[in-house]
Amino acid sequence: MIFALLASFIVTYFFGYDTKNDNLPEDTTAEKPARKGEKKTVYAPLSSKVLPLDQIPDPVFAQGVMGPGCGIEPSSETVCAPFAGTVSMVAATKHAVGLTSEDGMEVLIHIGLDTVNMNGQGFETHVTAGQKVNLGDKLITFSAAEIEKAGYSRTVAVILTNADEAGQVSLKAEETVQTSDVLLSVD
Repeated sequence: MIFALLASFIVTYFFGYDTKNDNLPEDTTAEKPARKGEKKTVYAPLSSKVLPLDQIPDPVFAQGVMGPGCGIEPSSETVCAPFAGTVSMVAATKHAVGLTSEDGMEVLIHIGLDTVNMNGQGFETHVTAGQKVNLGDKLITFSAAEIEKAGYSRTVAVILTNADEAGQVSLKAEETVQTSDVLLSVD
């Protein structure tokens, strides 16, 4: 009996043990990147009035130079994660954040227009680059009053910056959305 145990151990040690079993169901709990043709979703990062991309009062965003997306006139001052993913960039001036979703979408959320000139005044970040976030996690808070006092528009741009790789973007929201309502769909 000891010989059988020892022989089994030695054979397993040198040749390994294959844990793969094709008869078991596939693990459905793990997040998997979306495949071409599967819909991906960007949820509203804050409560707002929705603007089509061409109505953002900034030609760089309105003409889609940065990519497709939409604008929003915020009715709240907390920007939340529009999906689960990783923070890829936080602007030094705290007015913008870049995120990469678990299924490969890259989204830029830019708070206000020309707010880079505020040098972070009126903005507070709650995340850092490389940090994992879940849908609805707080990213940035800002003061709409300070943005307006500085003479800038408080319009927030939500832009898919890798649409060529991610797919066709469709605006799914009506005139207004609440945080975490469906905003954009990517096919």
